[in-house]
Amino acid sequence: MIRFAFFLVLFLSTLLHAERPNVLFIAIDDQNDWIGYLGGHPQVKTPNIDALAARGTAFMNAHCQAPLCNPSRSSLLTGLRPSSTGVYGLAPGIREVEQLKQHVTLPQTFTQAGYATSTHGKIYHDGSIRPRDQKAEFNEWGSRGGQPKPPVRIAKLPPELNHPAMDWGVWPPKDEDASDWKIADSAIAALEHVPADKPFFVACGFRLPHVPCYAPQKWFDLYPDDSLVLPKVKEDDRADLPKFADFLHWRLPEPRLKTLREMNEWRPLVRAYLSCTSFMDSQVGRVLSALEKTGRADNTLVVLWSDHGWHLGEKLITGKNTLWERSTHVPLVFAGPGIAKAAKCSRTVELLDIFPSLLALCQMPARTDLEGHSLLPQLQDPNAPREWPAITTHNQGNHAIRTEDWRYIRYADGSEELYDLKADSNEWINLAKDPAQTARKAALAKWIPKVDKPPVPGSKDRILTYEPRTGEAIWEDKVIDKTAPLPEF
Repeated sequence: MIRFAFFLVLFLSTLLHAERPNVLFIAIDDQNDWIGYLGGHPQVKTPNIDALAARGTAFMNAHCQAPLCNPSRSSLLTGLRPSSTGVYGLAPGIREVEQLKQHVTLPQTFTQAGYATSTHGKIYHDGSIRPRDQKAEFNEWGSRGGQPKPPVRIAKLPPELNHPAMDWGVWPPKDEDASDWKIADSAIAALEHVPADKPFFVACGFRLPHVPCYAPQKWFDLYPDDSLVLPKVKEDDRADLPKFADFLHWRLPEPRLKTLREMNEWRPLVRAYLSCTSFMDSQVGRVLSALEKTGRADNTLVVLWSDHGWHLGEKLITGKNTLWERSTHVPLVFAGPGIAKAAKCSRTVELLDIFPSLLALCQMPARTDLEGHSLLPQLQDPNAPREWPAITTHNQGNHAIRTEDWRYIRYADGSEELYDLKADSNEWINLAKDPAQTARKAALAKWIPKVDKPPVPGSKDRILTYEPRTGEAIWEDKVIDKTAPLPEF
């Protein structure tokens, strides 16, 4: 009798696991809306991501919570806003923050629920989860995909910009030598070897198109230099911005557009970014093909997202670290069981919504401590109404509120920007000083987070603070000269 009971429990447990959907969780690093289905660039070629979008629900208006890797990924994986945790910089990792030491993360939720979990490439920000804490997050940690470097730098930049990441061009000679190929290999091996009697959660984080933007020659051949389309740029685009907008990206390794033009590197960077996007897309295709070969694709949820966008000349800069569209707008696709097919949702959504959505899709208990909102209504009907805007935060006191038609920005010193995105998709005309927009600004400002914590102890790299008593803005521990122009490098 005891033996029978044991096998009955084992059978029921196996049956329960079999009924729960698997999850393939695909992340992209620094990918803006230059993806085919989003139409962010007229020439971009991403057939694999577009095919995934066609068999699921593609969110046309998804936005990150922070325009920087560590705070964005920390927010998505904890389900908490940066303003609620104080994680704004490239350090510290979440387990070094007192509030978050015991917080159950998204991957930890699946690990504790009995899923076979593994991570490959970049899901958490590099180094943010120390070895002693890794097993609690994922059962297995696969290849991080080390990036091979060319013998000499390819991009021609001034000495002030000789940061190792600030490079782009044709490298390595073969696809198989590239970082994202190795990451795809690791994820494919995991899909091939997950236990048949357990549901799986396989996370695959690609590194491109994050700088350095290296890809083999055949990917550059997709974008001939003589027909390359550069982003639209308004030469006096920053003339109507409040000065505080400069401070969010005061001194960075990413070059300004002026420098790229002077060094004849703007076209090469745009071409490299597009080439890297297409190469990354090919690796997404390899992983999706491997999933099909497992025979478990029909019961697997695929979620694809990027941590934030990237400027390539817009607002006269490159990089992220802004509260504008090019920095916040990201791809987000869900596909799999229970999800509408060939659907495009125009509702404004956030990366923060992924965590509660996966709980709902995988029949796990909802959690009251998460700050996002389940996308289940939109995953079943892309036209389902949604009451919340998307909120992006970059350092304490700086927030963007994005609705379907408007973007409102308020900085720590109280200065503002407002854009009518239906009439001005490039965000060239700041309407914040228009008296006719006073009521609209007030309505949007109601969504600014009520909890707005200062940077946690140990915060560093790209940290901006503001002292209201003196009016001083401090960039990485140095007071900014408010009369100085935005640094040219």
